[in-house]
Amino acid sequence: MTRQSFPLAGFLFALALSIGASDAIAEDYSVGTIAIGNPWTRATPKGATVAGGYMTISNKGSASDRLVGGSSAIAGGFEVHRAVMEQGVAKMRPVEGGLEVKPGETIELKPGVLHVMFTRLKQPLEKGQKVKGSLEFEKAGKVDIEYAVEAVGAPSPSPKSSPDPAMHHH
Repeated sequence: MTRQSFPLAGFLFALALSIGASDAIAEDYSVGTIAIGNPWTRATPKGATVAGGYMTISNKGSASDRLVGGSSAIAGGFEVHRAVMEQGVAKMRPVEGGLEVKPGETIELKPGVLHVMFTRLKQPLEKGQKVKGSLEFEKAGKVDIEYAVEAVGAPSPSPKSSPDPAMHHH
């Protein structure tokens, strides 16, 4: 390898990394020993009064903490819900006393399992929007975050680089 080609290869690698990083759909946030990854929600149909919020929550500290509350600019209420099976039917139940995140643990809030619930929505959520909100932890305190709004029914956040074929038929 000649001396001149190496800096170019390094530059191209760095460029590829920065392009990849720009495809990330959402920010990561932290407060105290708590790290929040990739907050997202789904677009809602007109007339919907609730929406779910999803993310990962990691505890990098040595003591348990709890997600005890939060808020969003687009909703009148905020609850943490867990899906529980009752007689073979999945039901959403509020998590009493807050969601515990043990030291070293990462909890994934995802559709059908665990999520934050925005109640009394003030307007429909549209794909591509960013929704401001905050999370409140018992020990770490409050952190402001932003949810990326994905398509209705999205199973998980999608990388921005994959265009949605449905969006091209207007």
